[in-house]
Amino acid sequence: MPSTPPEGAAPRTPPEGAAEILFIGNATLLIRYGELTLLTDPNFLHRGQLAHLGYGLLSRRLTEPALDAADLPHADLDAVVLSHLHGDHFDRVARRALDRGLPFVTTPHASRFLRGLYGFRRAVGLHTWQSHTLLRGDSLVRVTSLPGRHAPGPARALLPPVMGSLLEFGDRSGGIRLVVYLTGDTLMYDGLREIARRHPDIHLAVLHLGGTTLPGGMVVTMDAGQGADLLELIRPRRALPVHHDDYTVFRSPLRDFLTELGRRGLDDRVLRCAPGERVAVTADRVL
Repeated sequence: MPSTPPEGAAPRTPPEGAAEILFIGNATLLIRYGELTLLTDPNFLHRGQLAHLGYGLLSRRLTEPALDAADLPHADLDAVVLSHLHGDHFDRVARRALDRGLPFVTTPHASRFLRGLYGFRRAVGLHTWQSHTLLRGDSLVRVTSLPGRHAPGPARALLPPVMGSLLEFGDRSGGIRLVVYLTGDTLMYDGLREIARRHPDIHLAVLHLGGTTLPGGMVVTMDAGQGADLLELIRPRRALPVHHDDYTVFRSPLRDFLTELGRRGLDDRVLRCAPGERVAVTADRVL
């Protein structure tokens, strides 16, 4: 278990126009832009602990989070961006540790559970293409819900609804300087083409990968090939792969994705950031 917070856990202000990202593990990121701090898909289970995926399905964690929930900069957190309500994205540790007054931006399905069952009274549920704006000081982020599909065909009814998120960072005037796309646990499907049409200049795409496979062989998150397909469709300036190698239900490791990018000549776009490491990105470069 982590004994001390990583260097990036202490409050700090990124360079102007940059987002500093601390990768905690799985799909959990701590993102700072100006005075704003966001937490994504909080998952703080430790190696060997079980995540509940619904309908009696369990998955054992294979890795340690780089940061304990107790070591989060709680006073500086402005919101949680939650792609969906699954045990490897919002677990019992996070549920106990996070303040009930902390805003969540998530799906309507998840917001109902967060408010009604868990007492997170400021959870906001967004329908696809709806937006919610957060401000702290002069810093602004507009969070827009994007299409996502966690399972093929009728099997979607077995899994919670999922959303991608577009994070548009800027200042109080409304000027946008950095655009980040969090895919959420989606498969590659035609509905994602509308993202490319509406948002042709994404600076960083955070790709949820892993090729999550349920009993019977159903794949419910992007594997290496689908991740590369989405990268070719969206064409972000950089891509950060997450959600791989952390749980027993993941069948498509990071190395397969990197190999596939190399085969397609896309490996120059990948941003490597191991759990516990920080990276700062602007619209034009990695700092």
